[in-house]
Amino acid sequence: MSVMSKTAIELLLWYIANDPMKRLPRMIELAQKLDREAMHSKQIKAVEKVLKDEKSNWYLLVKKLFAEVDIKVIQKLVECFFVHANLEGAARARAARQKYDCNIPWAILMDPTSGCNLACTGCWAAQYGKKHNLSLETLDSVCRQGKALGSYFFILSGGEPLVRKDDIIRLCETHQDAYFFAFTNGTLVDEALCQDMLRVGNFTLAFSIEGDEESTDMRRGKGTYRKVLAAMDLMREHRLLFGYSTCYHRYNTESVGSDEFVDEMIARGCRFVWNFTYIPVGKDADVSLLATPGQREYMYRRVREIRNSKPIFALDFWNDGEFCSGCIAGGKSYLHINANGDAEPCAFIHYSNVNIKEASLLDALRSPLFRAYRQRQPFDENLLRPCPLLDNPDALVEMVRESKAESTELEAPEAVEMLCAKTRGAAEQWAPVADRLWKASKKESTGV
Repeated sequence: MSVMSKTAIELLLWYIANDPMKRLPRMIELAQKLDREAMHSKQIKAVEKVLKDEKSNWYLLVKKLFAEVDIKVIQKLVECFFVHANLEGAARARAARQKYDCNIPWAILMDPTSGCNLACTGCWAAQYGKKHNLSLETLDSVCRQGKALGSYFFILSGGEPLVRKDDIIRLCETHQDAYFFAFTNGTLVDEALCQDMLRVGNFTLAFSIEGDEESTDMRRGKGTYRKVLAAMDLMREHRLLFGYSTCYHRYNTESVGSDEFVDEMIARGCRFVWNFTYIPVGKDADVSLLATPGQREYMYRRVREIRNSKPIFALDFWNDGEFCSGCIAGGKSYLHINANGDAEPCAFIHYSNVNIKEASLLDALRSPLFRAYRQRQPFDENLLRPCPLLDNPDALVEMVRESKAESTELEAPEAVEMLCAKTRGAAEQWAPVADRLWKASKKESTGV
């Protein structure tokens, strides 16, 4: 990093600590200067436009963030996530992509453990028990290798990642230039963890919740909803940054998307939400939980409405394919390393050619299955059909066969043909709905 960049970052962090709302225009200017190769100029201009409108939900979100979250936490978010992961890291990743002729991820998803203290319906992790763990040394090595390639954003799942919360905090201490994010069931959040998170500054949580109390407890066990709310309240008391994630399915989609639920989460202090749809992966997965085409369309529309009207940053892992050129897996934007060390293209695609305990991160990104992803992305011209499992199952069957990747299911290996048979019907039903929405979206954006 150049002396000029370091000076710009220091000035940016000073602005955050000193009347930040007044200095938003100067922050935008600094972001433009740090974006030396203009790789993010469109995004920066879009942010500048919405933040000029003091009546917009985005302006309110930023205002509430500065008023309700500890300044050190915001400074680390800006330094590690926005500057290192998005500005500095992107340029390094692009160079590595050209040098090695492979995908280089923006984010690396790792499972520190397969262990979990819950047994949620439809979650494959409950089958694994506590048999598999990535050592602290392995986690640290992946972080170091990732940063060398330009990846500064590390996402943690499981199992329940907070089973390993002491080791996660050690990672945050060691890699103060990176940003860490964990999906959690919330039941292991306590005073000590909140104090540690406040101290390190570069770690945030997304609480898994399924809508209202009835919907959440149906999947996660009686009393879980109340425990999640208590954990959110504790995080908010400590002025920490956090959000929530949902898995929408046939029986909770309308609850997850309702104004009542979203407004409740905002009132609890959530600043972002990641929406995922249910995928029938793993032994004895319940296919009946798959969302209907109508429910997926409902979430497509609702997430966009929420973005335009509520002070929360909303994402939909599948329905936002049009904004990221389709599927982001296979190292294009992220990859998954499970608790056994297997490097998988996606958290939902349990096939691999390589184990991170025996090979480098770069070896994983250049492995046959990852190369097959790179050659075929996007998997459909309609970017509302991004997924090779949920939307284009024939593509996944072809890639696994071609690459000779093996199942990484830790308890019951599953042939790719059997996996894709579960989603084929849903893909066929979604296709005409997605085509209608895609045509409407293209017409809206082009006026043709």
